[in-house]
Amino acid sequence: MRPDSLLRHPGFRQLFAGDSASQLGTFVGMTAIPLLAAVTLAATPFEMGLLTTAETLGFLLIGLPAGVWVDRLRKRSLMLTADLVRGGLLLSIPIAWWAGVLTMPQVLVIVLLTSFATVFFDVSYQAYLPALVGRERLLEGNAKLQGVQSSAQIAGPSVAGVLVQFLGAASTVVLTGAGYLASALCLWRIRTVERRPPRTGHARLVPQMLEGLRFVAADRPLRAIVACTATANMFGAAAQAVEVLFLTRTAGLSPAEVGMLLAVAGVGGIGAALCAGPIVRWFGQARSIWLLPLLTWPGGLLVPLAGPGWGLVLAGLGLALTGFGVILYNIAQVSYRQAITPDRLLGRMNASVRFVVWGAMPLGGLLGGALGEGLGLTGALWVAMAGQTAGALWVVCSPLRRMRDLPVAEKEAQETALPTA
Repeated sequence: MRPDSLLRHPGFRQLFAGDSASQLGTFVGMTAIPLLAAVTLAATPFEMGLLTTAETLGFLLIGLPAGVWVDRLRKRSLMLTADLVRGGLLLSIPIAWWAGVLTMPQVLVIVLLTSFATVFFDVSYQAYLPALVGRERLLEGNAKLQGVQSSAQIAGPSVAGVLVQFLGAASTVVLTGAGYLASALCLWRIRTVERRPPRTGHARLVPQMLEGLRFVAADRPLRAIVACTATANMFGAAAQAVEVLFLTRTAGLSPAEVGMLLAVAGVGGIGAALCAGPIVRWFGQARSIWLLPLLTWPGGLLVPLAGPGWGLVLAGLGLALTGFGVILYNIAQVSYRQAITPDRLLGRMNASVRFVVWGAMPLGGLLGGALGEGLGLTGALWVAMAGQTAGALWVVCSPLRRMRDLPVAEKEAQETALPTA
């Protein structure tokens, strides 16, 4: 470990450990819950679309006001509460299954309520990191946390597939709930003092939400990033809605094989996280945001070729390539967003961005379910993967294409001068 590594920072080390437990549980759940719906509860394509919608609907319903509340409160406390709520909700799934009363509507409600807690956690988390490690170390911090996500993306689906095969999907969800509770324990152990946000008096909710939206809309590179991410997320959610059904019913894979295949995307993600710093510095941050998706996201077009033998290999290569590009894109664009935003607007900026980019995912879930019913599982997956790849055109055709690096310092000074609503 390097002497200046962030893993020597006590607060970041606890955040890193908590994120590891949380991400592992999340990716176990992202495989186990769809398998529970598809295999155990015999869900239809439309019901699978509703499940995907429920996972992210919270960002569309409460994303903007959540950003205002996050800016008014201490972030670590919000994250800790959100983890406890998510852990309790998801542990109710295996309890209901063991009692013989679990139904598909119940799973949908639990997943929806979990998404509300996730809104507060994710908005707080991205606003908390600059305060914890400083803006000058954001690239390193985001790269390490993205590496955790990619590692969990490998281990989570693989573990979930094997456990579902032998223990059943409902029992496997225990690991998801336990991951969130472990994350809460790590957050509780952080001793870094978080500064209390300044009091806003009687500032009204709507004007403060609009200030966050105006900040995002005023920055042309940020607008392109939001449009790109929203498009990719919408079609990615459409793919997710039919992916497990396609792999189990059309491609004929077992739950363990499904888990192993979905884990492959994390292999590319780990490679991206390990070499993110040199790659982004070599390409330039602006160029990384548009060129890397253009080169890597078309790998998703190999996924509909999944099947026994070479089809499985091609689909795995496509997922690994896409995972590599997505992680590099996320590290570059999230670090940019955090660097240009004044402290007082971090929560609202993150909430405004996530309102759009995650709010597109419930619509994508419904789109995937409808495409699955109308075009069949294979046709729906082709359309979804093509749409996800086309999302890169927003940044390719933006001012970012004429830039190598982003004018972070200059932009930060300009935006800090904006009047307070």
